[in-house]
Amino acid sequence: MKKNGFDDGNITLLAKGVELKGEIRVDGTVRIDGRLEGDIYTKGQVIVGEDGVVKGTIAAGVLISSGRIRATVTASERVQLLKTGILMGEVHAPVFAMEDGAKFQGTSDMGVTAWPEEAPCLPGNVPEPAGSRNRPVALIGTESDV
Repeated sequence: MKKNGFDDGNITLLAKGVELKGEIRVDGTVRIDGRLEGDIYTKGQVIVGEDGVVKGTIAAGVLISSGRIRATVTASERVQLLKTGILMGEVHAPVFAMEDGAKFQGTSDMGVTAWPEEAPCLPGNVPEPAGSRNRPVALIGTESDV
């Protein structure tokens, strides 16, 4: 059953006060409220709570953080830093959102592969829409009528 945006049936929790050095590999949601020095791999969500600290690598579908992260982050869907979140490192994700107050230091890559030099051209034999062409305007009457 889904509540609060994540699957309650498959959660891996690192509780506040718990410290772990190592690697976490799961299919579902990972919530970090303790300290992890290592790597997290999941196709699901990684949620880092306000007391959570992660140092290492995070590869997930979605990362939502209000804690502290020093890592290389790769998310297939999005990364979201909440107002108390701090992220130092690399972010690779198609969407990277930050609330006011969140802090980020590092580099981000949102998948742009080229800088478009010109606006895209329409394929051959497709006329330009008439609404985008300049048309002459004729005024009828005198300036005092306007």
